[in-house]
Amino acid sequence: MNIAPNSYSRTRKRLLAAAASVAIAGAIGVGALASGTSPVLADAVRVEAPQVQGFADVVERVSPAVVSVKVKAKIQPTADDGSDDQDGFDNLPNNPQLRRFFKEFRGFGDQNGQNDDGHRRFGHRDRGNNDQPRPVAQGSGFFISEDGYLVTNNHVVEEGTAFTVVTSDGKELDAKLVGTDPRTDLAVLKVDGGGKFTYVDFADDSKVRVGDWVVAVGNPFGLGGTVTAGIVSARGRDIGAGPYDDFLQIDASVNRGNSGGPTFNLNGQVVGINTAIFSPSGGSVGIAFDIPASTAKQVVEDLMKNGAVQRGWLGVEIQPVTSDIAESLGLKSNNGALVSSAQDDGPGKKAGIAAGDVITQVEGKDVASPKELARLIGAYSPGKSVDVTVWRDGKSQTIKVDLGKLPASDKQASNDQQQQPAAPAKPDTLADLGLTVTKSENGKGLVVTDVDPDSAAADRGIQPGDIITAVNSNEVSGTDDVTKAMTDAVKAGRKAVLMQITRDNNNRFVALPVAKG
Repeated sequence: MNIAPNSYSRTRKRLLAAAASVAIAGAIGVGALASGTSPVLADAVRVEAPQVQGFADVVERVSPAVVSVKVKAKIQPTADDGSDDQDGFDNLPNNPQLRRFFKEFRGFGDQNGQNDDGHRRFGHRDRGNNDQPRPVAQGSGFFISEDGYLVTNNHVVEEGTAFTVVTSDGKELDAKLVGTDPRTDLAVLKVDGGGKFTYVDFADDSKVRVGDWVVAVGNPFGLGGTVTAGIVSARGRDIGAGPYDDFLQIDASVNRGNSGGPTFNLNGQVVGINTAIFSPSGGSVGIAFDIPASTAKQVVEDLMKNGAVQRGWLGVEIQPVTSDIAESLGLKSNNGALVSSAQDDGPGKKAGIAAGDVITQVEGKDVASPKELARLIGAYSPGKSVDVTVWRDGKSQTIKVDLGKLPASDKQASNDQQQQPAAPAKPDTLADLGLTVTKSENGKGLVVTDVDPDSAAADRGIQPGDIITAVNSNEVSGTDDVTKAMTDAVKAGRKAVLMQITRDNNNRFVALPVAKG
């Protein structure tokens, strides 16, 4: 085979280049082996995740201000009167098996009340050390001032006679009780000595929004400083704890021992104080309730200043405004608080507030509900003069009231007329309302003797024995007064009449629909 000179030359050059490449590679390989170095490996997988703000910075700054609160009390012995009942079982039922069980339990140790390991036996009554306080509660708290004032829950300290706070660095310091407010479940303690304390401040909780991140710090189950995080789940929760319910709901894990501990926003400010949980199981299920910072701040300031909270008092009994009641009164909405009665010695009645009035504003602030009215009035000091706007006779009017001091017990208004159902008399019927009535013994009002079970009156809770004292704020003494009130309501274009009912000397209002034509 003949190969062209040019083709041969090109082939020869390619072979020489390949041989040179092999020689260079071999030289590099030999060098690597000779030098003892390892070949370079690929880097491990690493993902650059987006930077997400954490809670560590907040926790680091606020944790020194959060403490554990240990509460002790002097426990009185079951029997300490020198009687022959040395076992203290006088109050047990006369059940031989039950008494034997408790006696065996008491006897589970030597005569000195100690187990084999020398520890004090649970439940043993040591007559020689009754003056020594014993642990009764444990919760959380937080400093609100450099000189040692701290906040916790009333239910944490209410049974205590001696208080100890444990700081984040393990120091135990004695504290004294400054004051408590059971109505809001708040208490203030004071630590004397110990230097200057790291403290935190309250946030403006009006700016707290559902969905905001929060961090709860406390002492769950006595474990010590524990941090949990979550969001604000809801605002304005009413859980039936008291007249000033206005809780924040959070889903940060809160358990027993967290009571009195703070919940922080991401600025390190206290937005609420842990006070209750919803827990079918006894542990956290993600539903916890906080006293809002605005409530706590006001109460705490009063406790630090006076040792107690002085609240304004209006002296009226109130009930919600339902849609039917609003319709019967010509109100455009069911906001407000309906006055069912005014106490004779209360500031409200002295100023002119009467049963049947709907309180719609206090000092220009709208009243959404009876609880809102209680919070607004309670925020003012006794003696404060406030403008109360009421809806009466189809129009608004403003009444100036000098608030009184809220009684120690939440005194309710009562009806002084002491009315009783009259003796049997000729009954009359209010067929349109499903009621059978008779005149009361003193001629004031109508006594309900029968209620049609299929009527609106029955649906709204009217019962035999109730006394109808007024309809649409007009006193009634006979069925003609009721009929006239119903006719006037129809002419005014209203669909219901408002009846004032007295039961067990208490007043309430019920709206009943009226038929047209």
